[in-house]
Amino acid sequence: MRTFFLPLIIILSFSLNLHAQIDLNEIIEAESKAAMPFIFNQEKSLSSEETDNYDLKYHRLYWFIDPNEDYIAGSITSHFVALEDLTEIYFDLDDSFTIDSIMYHSTSMTYTLTNDLLQITLDNTITSGSLDSISVYYKGIPSGGGFGSFTQSTHGSNDDPIIWTLSEPYGAKDWWPCKQDLTDKIDSIDVYVETGSEYRAASNGVLASETSIGDTTTIYYWKHRYPIPAYLIAIAVTNYTHYSNWVIMPNGDSLEVLNYVFPESLTYAESQTPYIVEMMEYFNEQFEPYPYAEEKYGHAQFGWGGGMEHTTMSFMGSFNYSLMAHELAHQWFGDKVTCGSWADIWLNEGFATYLTALNYEYQEQELLWENWKSQAIATVTSLPGGSVWVDDTTSVNRIFSGRLSYNKGALLLHMLRWELGDEDFFTALQNYLEDPDLAYSYALTADLQEHLESVSGLDLDEFFSDWYTNQGYPSHIINYSQLGSEVTLSVHQNQSHPSVDFFELTLPLLFVGPTQDSLLSFSLTENDQSFSFDLDFEVENVIYDPQKWLLSANNVISLGISDYDLGTGMSIYPNPTQDELTIFFSQAPSEDQDYSIIDETGKLVKQGRLGKAQKISLPIQELEAGNYILLIHYSEGERSSKFIVIE
Repeated sequence: MRTFFLPLIIILSFSLNLHAQIDLNEIIEAESKAAMPFIFNQEKSLSSEETDNYDLKYHRLYWFIDPNEDYIAGSITSHFVALEDLTEIYFDLDDSFTIDSIMYHSTSMTYTLTNDLLQITLDNTITSGSLDSISVYYKGIPSGGGFGSFTQSTHGSNDDPIIWTLSEPYGAKDWWPCKQDLTDKIDSIDVYVETGSEYRAASNGVLASETSIGDTTTIYYWKHRYPIPAYLIAIAVTNYTHYSNWVIMPNGDSLEVLNYVFPESLTYAESQTPYIVEMMEYFNEQFEPYPYAEEKYGHAQFGWGGGMEHTTMSFMGSFNYSLMAHELAHQWFGDKVTCGSWADIWLNEGFATYLTALNYEYQEQELLWENWKSQAIATVTSLPGGSVWVDDTTSVNRIFSGRLSYNKGALLLHMLRWELGDEDFFTALQNYLEDPDLAYSYALTADLQEHLESVSGLDLDEFFSDWYTNQGYPSHIINYSQLGSEVTLSVHQNQSHPSVDFFELTLPLLFVGPTQDSLLSFSLTENDQSFSFDLDFEVENVIYDPQKWLLSANNVISLGISDYDLGTGMSIYPNPTQDELTIFFSQAPSEDQDYSIIDETGKLVKQGRLGKAQKISLPIQELEAGNYILLIHYSEGERSSKFIVIE
């Protein structure tokens, strides 16, 4: 953690990070808004069953790129292991491309390209278990769907040309023949980009060589030796300038953070990217060492409002603190362990959003940490419904919902941390990242739940049913009263969406007295629970969830109206109430008592007999919202108390 000594530096750092908090919300908004225009045909956007019968091992990707032209030409050599006997093989590819040739063992193969599916007919059978390869030579103008999967644009006052790619979720096939799925990561790739010598090409992995061809052309060769899904393979080409930051890793080695930036952004970028060091150090400590430590981490600037977490080199619309933290966090959650379904995108985006906020907590930026929690809760509860689980994976707008996949996903993690405690929560996340079945592979929500349960010993089925699969959030009506040292508390819960009948949770309440306070937690397992406990001070106020652990809104806390001091010896609660009123007498009545309820117009709306019990529950669900007076009739007179019914 950085320690600041000069007051001026403290002020500058705080100002920078306050701006970063605002930018975090803008990042989420920009990414979700960018998705809105793109609704995909399900048959053309999701993974193809025809590609399921082989296991990709390696790609050699060679591209010819001129950033002045919206055009790509290249060859893709794919090495694979057949999972069954193959007489044909398929790749996902936009059918607008021209295929120059397809070569298999130096022989040209026949093919068809329709409905974004490239079907290659082999001249012999590849037997199950065999390792083989095939090369596709192609060219054309990419369609540029999704977030702009292949974009030709300009930047700077000189309109310098740039081409960049962004394939998430369904855009890889828009610009190269691939296996576009969430089941089969490619074990390793080599990326070659041939372009004009005035440009640089950014990609995944380590820059193994730059080869000049005369005075006009350079071939950039990037080597990546970690498993990678098709949507995280990326290139960007423009007149980049570059420099490096360095992080000391836990084993003492130095990790390069390679920055490719626009010349006009160099001064700005150089002032911002050093913050990546403290972020990397925190993630290394809290989770595990950076998962691509044998290669590099880096940034490549591109012409988009947000960022994209391509393995080892995130593409950056800017270099603000929050965006850098968000994309770096993805290297663990999203890149090393990748969601195995777009319905589970929160395993990428919810984690990256929460880890960005955890930086504020770790760096002791308390105001930013508190603001993030407040704003995330306000965003999610701005509408009554919506699940973290994506119910329509054909809609990019739904997949990248800022309210649900990002903010509600992050708050789901925050609540899990509250329920499990820090030690179990972070241990479970470390185990999740290190699980050999998940590491550098794919995961579903059930895999995360399994690790959380294994460490904590808790059964989280109900939690994930309420907070992940189903919709909405709870609101609580809390009433308390105090007689001497005894405090009585009742809790009623409303749900914003009918998919959940009750949110089981641990409710934290802060009881505040004249000179002291006490933070207590209450396990809510059913509606309308009551609790009694002792406090050795007079309660003046009760604060709901002071540290903002819970996703909740519209909570009401009220003091039960007590007439003990007036000599009536009667208390009623909760107040306000909805369906039921509890009447408590300081001493059990010696005779049967009758009651009447009068509304604010003076009309009698309910009456009956209470009997002699000291504590009585009186159903009032038939009463409309409003103000009422409860009259208790006994031989020596009447007792009365006001109460409020709410909707």
